[in-house]
Amino acid sequence: MKWLNKKNKHEFVNSLDQQRREKLVAMGAQLSSSRQEKDLSLDEMVVMTRIPRRLLQAIEEGNLQELPEPVYIQGLIRQFADALGLNGAEFAGDFPIGTNRVSLKPGWKNTSVGELRPFHLYLLYILMIFCSVGGLSQLLNANALQTANNNQNISKQNQQTVNPSQKFQPVSDMTSNLNNAQQVQIGLTLTEKSWIQVLVDGKVEYEGELPEGTHRIWKAQEQLTVKTDNAGGVLVSINKEKAKQLGEPGKQKEVTIAANTRS
Repeated sequence: MKWLNKKNKHEFVNSLDQQRREKLVAMGAQLSSSRQEKDLSLDEMVVMTRIPRRLLQAIEEGNLQELPEPVYIQGLIRQFADALGLNGAEFAGDFPIGTNRVSLKPGWKNTSVGELRPFHLYLLYILMIFCSVGGLSQLLNANALQTANNNQNISKQNQQTVNPSQKFQPVSDMTSNLNNAQQVQIGLTLTEKSWIQVLVDGKVEYEGELPEGTHRIWKAQEQLTVKTDNAGGVLVSINKEKAKQLGEPGKQKEVTIAANTRS
């Protein structure tokens, strides 16, 4: 009998995990669609929600393994939805976090004390959820801000020592004529899985394979260079303009976008 109870408990846990994965995929897709309809990037959502980018991306991609405990996931989903103008509490309430059953002795079933106790525990449980999510969000946001500041300092040092035109010779140039702009920004959206390399002011900022549906934004003071092995699977948006296909499917392509026109 004990072995049967353990087996049933194991099956229940597996079923609950599967429900969480399926629900997270559906909710993440809905949040991603709502964000793109409002023309908001993940980096902008980081500022609005104070949630690290990797967690927002994990929610949109339905990647349960990259997220914390279910109770924290529900809180993060609520903050994400609120920032998009949705009813965060109602939306996040669909994400299953599990329930704790309270066993009552037979003699308590007909007493008022036995009827009130589960309700009090439920209120305490909800209060603990909100306190825990708030603390986790502040801690993760502080780490994200510190990392962003460190990257900014490194980028400024590289601008003073590296001349990008001496290191990289692009196959073709796509220059943005921004006479009054102080920096350049590109947004990459992948319609197919592709290998990407991004150079920010002559420094390799990112290199690796990104999955379909990925959206990333990079900024530079002088110029940005993008290389890919599948130009047809990459959409490029320069300074928030309408995104355009980088090139032909399956073809290698390299483009350089300068912040200012050089004479």
